Amino acid sequence: MQTVFFKGTPCHTAGEFPVVGRKAPDFRLTDQNLNEISLKDYAGKRVVLNIFPSLDTDVCATSVRRFNKEASDLVNTVVICVSVDLPFAAKRFCTANGIENVVVASAFRAPEFLNNYGVQLVDGPLKGLLARSVVVIDTDGTVRYAQMVEEITNEPDYKAALSVL
Repeated sequence: MQTVFFKGTPCHTAGEFPVVGRKAPDFRLTDQNLNEISLKDYAGKRVVLNIFPSLDTDVCATSVRRFNKEASDLVNTVVICVSVDLPFAAKRFCTANGIENVVVASAFRAPEFLNNYGVQLVDGPLKGLLARSVVVIDTDGTVRYAQMVEEITNEPDYKAALSVL
């Protein structure tokens, strides 16, 4: 369990957030076309998980746009943007915003992801959504960077996350 804040209000997560140096847990998420994706699908690639509450907020939308821009220059790397938004909403967002360089995925039917990555908010105003986080996984499946943003309304540290790639 971790404590983060939403506009100063404490919020808690359930499960264990990934630890740098350990193997990343596998996951199953649903992409914008209702296809199941997993970490194993990206074996041999570096994976950046951009985890956030909802595409319908300014900061979350900004993080997806920023990672979309950054992903165009990354070699052997996939950026997966994860929320519990429905895949239909993600597809609409990507179409409206020209998002083509990242994979947008939903954890709406992935309780093991929520627990194994320790990102589901279990109380507070955003209960049920995901805590803003970034996890970078190396080609061998090892976590190389992990940040859970303390104040949910702040953007993640893009520079620090990308510097490990």
